[in-house]
Amino acid sequence: MSKATPGVRYAEIYRETAETRVQVVLDLDGGTRRDIQTHIGFFDHMLMQLAFHGQVDIGVNAEGDLHIDDHHTVEDVGIVIGQSLRHALEQGDPIQRYGSATTPMDEALTLVALDISGRGMLIWDVEFKREKIGDLSTECIREFFRALSTHAGITLHIRKICGENDHHVAESIFKGMGQAMFQATRKTDRRGSTSTKGKRD
Repeated sequence: MSKATPGVRYAEIYRETAETRVQVVLDLDGGTRRDIQTHIGFFDHMLMQLAFHGQVDIGVNAEGDLHIDDHHTVEDVGIVIGQSLRHALEQGDPIQRYGSATTPMDEALTLVALDISGRGMLIWDVEFKREKIGDLSTECIREFFRALSTHAGITLHIRKICGENDHHVAESIFKGMGQAMFQATRKTDRRGSTSTKGKRD
C-alpha cells in the first residue's frame, strides 16, 4: 500500500525469514485505506475487520510457506503488525493506553481488553470447535495475537464469553481487538506520563 502523505504515527516494516516475507504499512491516524494480501482468505477477512474497527490505514503483503501450513505466515504477520504498532506509537504524543470491547456477533460474545504497557503478553481463554475456518487454522488465531502482543508491548486479554459458531467467535475477537486498539491509541491531554510509575510501564 502506498501513501503519499503519511501521518505522524506511521510505520513501514519489512521482515524476511527462511519461511516468510512480510511487509506492513501502518498509519494510526488514517482510517480508510486497507490493502491486505496474505493468501489466506479468512485471515485477510479478519485483518480487514481489525483495521476497519481500529480505524487505521494498513497495508499487509505476506508470502509464506503455505505449502507446509499457515502457521509461519500468520505468526510472522502478527510479529510485523506488532512491531509496526510499537514503532508508530513511538512517533506520537501520549496515549490513553487502555482499551476494551465486549463485542457481540450474532450468538457469539467475546471480551478483548488491553494495556499498551510495554510488557507484551497474551492471556487467552478461547476454545474453538473446528480445526479450520476457511483456510485459517483456528490454533493460529492464538499465535497471531501472541505474536502481535509480544512485539507491540501490549498486555492483552481475550476471552470467549459465549458462542457456538467459530466464524462468529473469531470475527467478534478481531472486531473487538480493533475497537480496543482504537480506544487505547487515542491521544490524551494528560500531562506527563500515563503511569503513576513515571513511565508507560
